[in-house]
Amino acid sequence: MKDTYTKLKRFNLIMGGFHLVQGLVMLFLATTVIQKISEFQPTIIQFYQTFNFETMSLEVVSRELFALPFGILVSSFLLISAVAHGLIVLNAKKYEDDLKLGINKFRWFEYALSSSIMIVLIATLFGIYDIVSLILIFIVNASMNLFGLDMELINAGTEKKKVNWGPFIWGSLAGLAPWIAIFLYMFGTGNFDMIPWFVWAIVGTYFVAFNTFPINMILQYKGIGKWKDYLYGERTYIVLSLAAKSILAWLVLFGAMQP
Repeated sequence: MKDTYTKLKRFNLIMGGFHLVQGLVMLFLATTVIQKISEFQPTIIQFYQTFNFETMSLEVVSRELFALPFGILVSSFLLISAVAHGLIVLNAKKYEDDLKLGINKFRWFEYALSSSIMIVLIATLFGIYDIVSLILIFIVNASMNLFGLDMELINAGTEKKKVNWGPFIWGSLAGLAPWIAIFLYMFGTGNFDMIPWFVWAIVGTYFVAFNTFPINMILQYKGIGKWKDYLYGERTYIVLSLAAKSILAWLVLFGAMQP
């Protein structure tokens, strides 16, 4: 069994390396090589009310806050994953002890940060530039992942037949909220034939990735097939994380290069 955890530690180190290399390459491309990426910096705005003394009424106005460093942030969610894998390797004993209980806190905190940055960047590609909307999207998505942590904490050591599915259900509902906002912006014009192919690719990829993680959790807690071993599900999470972030990172970066 000890050999299994040693291999898992090595697996984290390797996967962290893949994240790190991609993140650094992407950062290099976004800051020095491809000018179009570095120039793509959506302007984040804030809406607020002000009193118009001429009309004697409240009016909604906006102001520009800052330019979002899109390319740098795309590379950041890969680099955050690399740091998380590094922390796991450096804290292997804590990681091993938690896995024996069916818990991985490192995973959920990393997902809460990296995937929330990812969904915010995707939201800006669809025209959501309002700072309030982006903050809410970030927090709700982070909450979805923290519900995943809560799911593991509540059910640590629980028999498969007595699993509390509450956190899974509430987390799934929270995870839908950002996509409702994105779809409202995406389908607002009704001109679906005008939507670029890479936009459909991003939506399709993220939809598939979005569903594979909860499916993995369901298989774990149902104890189906190889998922009876929590560590099999842990390895699956690691592979899914690399695949989803790699594909989405390059799609989103490519999207930033489009007209």
